[in-house]
Amino acid sequence: MKVEAITMTIDHGDNRPITIETGKLAKQAHGSVVVRQGDTMLLATVVSNYDAKEGMDFLPLTVEYREKYAAAGRFPGGYFKREARPYDDEILVSRLIDRALRPMFPEDYHSDTQVVVSLISVDKENMSDSLAGLAASAAIAVSDIPFNGPISEVRVARINGELIVNPTRSALAHADIDLIVAGSADSIVMVEGEMKEVSEAEMVAAIEVAHAAIKMQCQAQVDLAAKAGKNGPKREYCHEPKDEELKARVWNECYQKFYDAAKKPSEKHERSETFHQIETDFIAQFSDEEKKEKAFLLKKYTHDCLKDAMRNMILIDGVRLDGRNTRTIRPIWSEVDYLPGTHGSAVFTRGETQSLTTLTLGTKLDEQLIDGVSEVRYDKFLLHYNFPPFSTGEARPIRSTGRREIGHGNLALRALKPVMPKSEVCPYSIRIVSDILESNGSSSMATVCAGTLALMDGGVPITAPVSGIAMGLITNESNGKYAVLSDILGDEDHLGDMDFKVTGTSKGITACQMDIKIKGLSMQVLTEALDQAKEGRLHILGEITKTLSAPREDYKPHAPRIVSFEIPSDMIGPVIGPGGKVIQEIQKTTGASISIDEKDGKGVVEIASADKASLDAAVNRVKSIVWPPQVEIGEIYEGPVKTIQPFGAFVEILPGVDGLIHVSELEWNRVDDVSKVLKVGDMVKFKVLGRDPKNNKLKLSRKVLLPKPEKAAETKPEAPSEA
Repeated sequence: MKVEAITMTIDHGDNRPITIETGKLAKQAHGSVVVRQGDTMLLATVVSNYDAKEGMDFLPLTVEYREKYAAAGRFPGGYFKREARPYDDEILVSRLIDRALRPMFPEDYHSDTQVVVSLISVDKENMSDSLAGLAASAAIAVSDIPFNGPISEVRVARINGELIVNPTRSALAHADIDLIVAGSADSIVMVEGEMKEVSEAEMVAAIEVAHAAIKMQCQAQVDLAAKAGKNGPKREYCHEPKDEELKARVWNECYQKFYDAAKKPSEKHERSETFHQIETDFIAQFSDEEKKEKAFLLKKYTHDCLKDAMRNMILIDGVRLDGRNTRTIRPIWSEVDYLPGTHGSAVFTRGETQSLTTLTLGTKLDEQLIDGVSEVRYDKFLLHYNFPPFSTGEARPIRSTGRREIGHGNLALRALKPVMPKSEVCPYSIRIVSDILESNGSSSMATVCAGTLALMDGGVPITAPVSGIAMGLITNESNGKYAVLSDILGDEDHLGDMDFKVTGTSKGITACQMDIKIKGLSMQVLTEALDQAKEGRLHILGEITKTLSAPREDYKPHAPRIVSFEIPSDMIGPVIGPGGKVIQEIQKTTGASISIDEKDGKGVVEIASADKASLDAAVNRVKSIVWPPQVEIGEIYEGPVKTIQPFGAFVEILPGVDGLIHVSELEWNRVDDVSKVLKVGDMVKFKVLGRDPKNNKLKLSRKVLLPKPEKAAETKPEAPSEA
């Protein structure tokens, strides 16, 4: 029996309607939907346990976005030919969904919750990442899981001056603004994207267009839930025990102590120890039995009391934990050329956050292949971000790269990408590695600043230096007061309501990432945060350009040198040779690295070497194959012996041009064994005599350059002597 799905359609007026259906697939999940645009389809499911684990004081939410290779009619790569661990693009989309959903769950809901969004069909134009947030929220909307939504996510791009919601993949290639925006019907929840040096007003305009589309998608989810009969009361839960008497006691005895301690400017670890001591002294009043019984509530109430004290201190006194006001940037120092063995390096320190960043230049062979389901591409600009435990004074195992590290690295990459030079200007593959050595607030923005300095130190001709800043927010919903904070500390990120990172040049914004911990953000506060961020961003830019204001005129002496030139497409084969024999022989003999690609009907040859002599030798060898020089009859040449035959020796006259020294032209004396005169690899001088009329082959002679032996003098018998 065929099951009829319940559907809802969203029309943004672009002749590419979005449909949401439920009731057909994955009905064992607590909520499931299929979202479709064109031939791109996403299956989203959500499951949440009915009971929370004991002692859980947060929402254990996991979000997984996975792409099925079958969706594009492809086999996965690798030995096992099946999907393995998620690659970076899947992780980044998972983060986009997670950051939009997480603040919308009730604060006291602590059940294990898992959202899985799977790409089950894909076309070349309709992009799945802009539909993933809608799919995840719609799955929750048709479930009984408590949720203060719905929310939705859309991409908004400016293409030829027009702001477009969820553009096609081909159109997006021409955009100068590319944002993913998430929000509810009332406010903005999350923003992430990249721009080509646009103004704050232009960015706000793009977000407003996105929010209008988000409102439509949120209403469609409400209507779908009603149509499916899922708009009734959500499940009841009680995940946090309460003790109002204990809570009042914590506030009475600890609040003022936390408040006073917070007002004394101090460093991160000193401040943490002070707060911890206040908490320890309070808990010491209880018996061991009470400590064990009330452990969860003691931890929760002291944390909430500290949070309350710190937030009120900022809102009432305008003073922050390290003594700054809301707009002041922490002290900055930076240094370049710190690591002599790298192709470029920089140290950037802002307050208690420090990045040591390196630049490595490579060839086309170093490009990274991204073999995704939706897209196969080669990336020549890589940025990797590492966050070791010692950067925060912790001792914990170092595991594989985490989602946070991938997300922070991607943000820094997007910040720098708009100022990277074109391939014609800088043919290198570029890798930046940021190692965070200290962390107390926005190490990703430190990576942007250090990355800019490392690029300029290495002589990469970026179009402009880039800086970045992290903004925070403290709000009081009861009285409407709020404070926007520039250059936030780690504690302000943890205890605050917003983490808003903005990067850019002196001309405008290049990237942003905003996460909200409250239900949403008004456009008024967003605009104020952007304006304040510009002030701080330009201050930081001024500080780093005091160290180095522009790229160095040349690359480091030990950096590889690359020459790139075009050849006719029909000459790609001769340069490579059968089975790669020719190109491998050139690389082996010259020591240079050679890559050849076909682009726009022409071959593009890229030759790299750390040694100028080997670079020139490889260039000459390739060019002599493509544009062989003419051999002059009667001229003298020198070349290596290539092969020995019983009838003579074949030698290289010019790269790619061989000729035969016949056995009769080796020496003036008769030669019975060619190998006794010449060996393969010997360098030999010879003269070009002409061409054989039978086969047009070049005839060469060695003996004509050798001295001709004199003939033995003829002797006559002596005349008999007279007696």
